[in-house]
Amino acid sequence: MEREKNLIDGAREGVITESIEDVAVDEGVSPKEVASGVASGTIVITKNRNHANIRPLGIGEGLRTKINANIGTSPDQVSLDLELKKLAAAIGAGADTVMDLSTGGDIVEVLRAVLEHSTVPVGTVPIYEAVCKTVRKGKRVGEMRIDELFEVIERQCADGVDFVTVHCGVTKRAVETLKQQGRLTDIVSRGGAFLAVWMSHNNRENPLYEFYERLLDIARRYEVTLSLGDGLRPGSLADATDRPQLEELIVIGELVDRAREAGVQAMVEGPGHVPLNQVEANVLLEKRLCKGAPFYVLGPLVTDVTPGYDHISGAIGGALAAYAGADFLCYVTPSEHLRLPTVEDVHQGVIASRIAAHAGDVAKGLPGARDWDDRMSQARKALDWKRMFELSIDPEKSKRYRSESDPQDNELCTMCGEYCAMRRVEEALR
Repeated sequence: MEREKNLIDGAREGVITESIEDVAVDEGVSPKEVASGVASGTIVITKNRNHANIRPLGIGEGLRTKINANIGTSPDQVSLDLELKKLAAAIGAGADTVMDLSTGGDIVEVLRAVLEHSTVPVGTVPIYEAVCKTVRKGKRVGEMRIDELFEVIERQCADGVDFVTVHCGVTKRAVETLKQQGRLTDIVSRGGAFLAVWMSHNNRENPLYEFYERLLDIARRYEVTLSLGDGLRPGSLADATDRPQLEELIVIGELVDRAREAGVQAMVEGPGHVPLNQVEANVLLEKRLCKGAPFYVLGPLVTDVTPGYDHISGAIGGALAAYAGADFLCYVTPSEHLRLPTVEDVHQGVIASRIAAHAGDVAKGLPGARDWDDRMSQARKALDWKRMFELSIDPEKSKRYRSESDPQDNELCTMCGEYCAMRRVEEALR
């Protein structure tokens, strides 16, 4: 029986869908360019068939670098109201997507509320819910049933989730490579850790790898993008770009090929903690091994010693990654490694990552990227404070800083006052 056509099939036949048109308008590129990227797999459009209240989002080559914000409950902190406030803060600060990583409370209820209230695409890590269900029954992680994992994946997709992180590349061979080599921080990915424990307990292959065709079938039916997770990403600079990480990436490259053959959109997740001098190499490796699949990176953090300031470390790595060709940055908040993020942590994390993404877009010459900066410079020269606030990446903070320093709203700021360089030079030149 011939399979039902979806976005990739249509793009390969030159069909310009409404989703492709929307992305083209938002990005300022031609629909043909977007359709070509979707057809080849260098662009994904994150929109589940069942998620009606969002606009399609394009991620990939030639498009603006996008930002994701993680929210979600934990076993120690469960509040649906708080998660919805985080969702609003993330979207308000400019996040392009959110991921619900809940592991506490009624996980299904939280996700459905996030899907209902979100105006941007929503992602999840389905194995979190599957493992939590298993543990709440008094069982161990290794006793998670394969069918239950796939039932969770299908239900989340049916509910409207737009992309799912699935750690399909954490194979028995990859884990064995880690054992043989040794690492400073072993496995820091929760999803990767769950699967390594499950494989050890059952002495069998990762079910997401073994039954990958089943996963592809679900993703295709709901038009869900697979985010092929980096379960063996480095959790310290010492472990960056090592054999386990690259073993997983090689497998993911093969899985990208299989997804494209099945007409399923796929992007690839990346590290992690990476020294500054290895960031570009990590991007180039992914683009080479995964044939240009959109690259979704956490940070990357370029130091291990910045708790409380990891959003800055991540923004440094993110800017370089975006410049080198990364397409999608997962934010890092000031509370990384310390606690569940607060609403303010979410806001700061999104802003830091947006700065990184924009810096990368400007550096790689993305058409129109620097126009924003030029408009800001024009407003500064004109001492047009209202316009400066409008163009600021965080308008409320800009306004607050100025009003706290100068309640009278004088024309010149309190940094230079009457010695304002631009004002004096303008007078001299005139």
